Amino acid sequence: MKKAKRLYWIFTGLFIAFMLATSLSQVISAKGTEEIMTILKMPTYILPLLGISKLLAIVAILVPGFPKIKEWAYAGLMFDFIGATYSMIAVGGTIDKWGFMIVPIILCGLSYYFHDKILRTETENFLGRQTTNR
Repeated sequence: MKKAKRLYWIFTGLFIAFMLATSLSQVISAKGTEEIMTILKMPTYILPLLGISKLLAIVAILVPGFPKIKEWAYAGLMFDFIGATYSMIAVGGTIDKWGFMIVPIILCGLSYYFHDKILRTETENFLGRQTTNR
């Protein structure tokens, strides 16, 4: 259990750091972020919405409890990553343009995997204690 928690916090910390950097650049509509949206032929006015949504997802992941909301946050971020990757490929981007997207996808997946593993272990321990106390 300690190893799973340690790995969870390592992967989640890296993931959150990445998400903070990208979400803040979207919230303020940084020049580089707007250029990427232009290349993807997407409206730049959606950037602050995406950034704020990512910040809310970060909060949901970091706040203890609320397992269903955490799952929705992980799912929403994964949809964002997959959609962004698809968009980059669809406009003719080569792997050097979209290949880095594997990093947040893997970090998100590992963070969620260890979150789920910890949650399942805690539930099993709780249920095991309840049956032995009867």
